[in-house]
Amino acid sequence: MMNYKRILFALLFFIIPAITSWCNTNTLNRINTNEGATDRELWSNVLYRMAAPVLSNMSKGELQQNMDVELSPIWDGRNPKVTYMECFGRLMAGLAPWLALPDDQTDESKMRHQLREWALASYKQAVDPDSPDYLLWREEGQTLVDAAYVAESFLRAYDTLWEPLDSLTKKRYIEEFQQLRRVTPPYTNWVLFMSTVECFLKKVGAQYDYYRIVSAFHDVENWYVGDGWYADGPDFAFDYYGSYVIHPMYVECLQVMTDAGKHDQWQIPGSHYDVAAKRLQRFAEIIERLISPEGTYPVFGRSIPYRTAVLQPLALTALRHELPEKLSPGQVRAAMTAVITRMFAGNQNFNSDGFLLLGFNGAQPKVANRYTNNGSLYMASLAFLPLGLPADDPFWTDPSEAWTSKKAWGGENFPQDHMQKLK
Repeated sequence: MMNYKRILFALLFFIIPAITSWCNTNTLNRINTNEGATDRELWSNVLYRMAAPVLSNMSKGELQQNMDVELSPIWDGRNPKVTYMECFGRLMAGLAPWLALPDDQTDESKMRHQLREWALASYKQAVDPDSPDYLLWREEGQTLVDAAYVAESFLRAYDTLWEPLDSLTKKRYIEEFQQLRRVTPPYTNWVLFMSTVECFLKKVGAQYDYYRIVSAFHDVENWYVGDGWYADGPDFAFDYYGSYVIHPMYVECLQVMTDAGKHDQWQIPGSHYDVAAKRLQRFAEIIERLISPEGTYPVFGRSIPYRTAVLQPLALTALRHELPEKLSPGQVRAAMTAVITRMFAGNQNFNSDGFLLLGFNGAQPKVANRYTNNGSLYMASLAFLPLGLPADDPFWTDPSEAWTSKKAWGGENFPQDHMQKLK
């Protein structure tokens, strides 16, 4: 009997945990190396890995307890609790389309279903004043930014993420969004955070501020400098804020406020959906050309720790089946997969608890701007919007193709590039 007890003891406390650990490590290695995985499996594994630590904790009201805050070395002194709002809002804006797919019998669906359940519970925690994970809605101007990403997540998966919420939670969101009018945004891309929140209020039939939407449209239209580029306010900045904010939020707000393809009702020259969508396509075309044959892109401008968020114009146009004519689904997927693999093929971007680290490709805190924290980094999820397309969509089924720079440096024919007048 003693031998059986010893064997049982060994199984329970040594052998089974060791096997489990080996299995987990083996699975992680498969994810990290893309060994035997399709492009879609790689993308879904990376996004699940990014989202699970956040949502599994927040769904239980334990995110603020278990997520250590990492601040920029030159932090500007605002309340560090903005970290949790940034983390949740930005993650959900990228994750939402994937969660909107119906369940099936695949392993991917099991991951998606689990994330959806956690997300719906997390949305409730976020606005419950009695929850330990009630977010920082009533302090700091920064709240406006990340409330806009929460609103954007609802716009991107309205039936899946907004409709199932209970009436009290919906009421709380409407109240929290409306009180953000206390924030006067600076004359920068922030005006689109203001308009996104108000557009969502219009979408749900709540009282909304028409002026805060239309004034943002005026501002953005005044900042268009040509060939798909917007200035960020009165001065042009050579950075990726066209990817992070301006193109996606401008197009999505215009879509809420007017029927796609029709002129708006506000007599703003050029400010209607079809023109803005063409500019987004042109910017996506430029982003694709910036992806090197090795799956890298140029590191310039501020907020570079947002990592793969640079790819959002490609991701959004793919999701909307509005890729530029020169770009095939197979080449865009291949280019984006090359970047995602290059960025997330190892463990260098996650800490021991599974949360993203300050840096660009690894722990590089000195590249963080004064407003950057480890919650800010979940903007990286915005590259994964095409997971909202079903697995049989041409984006996923078309054969992989060399992207523009890979063709160019490989001696293959590739299309010329020309400035486009998009007024």
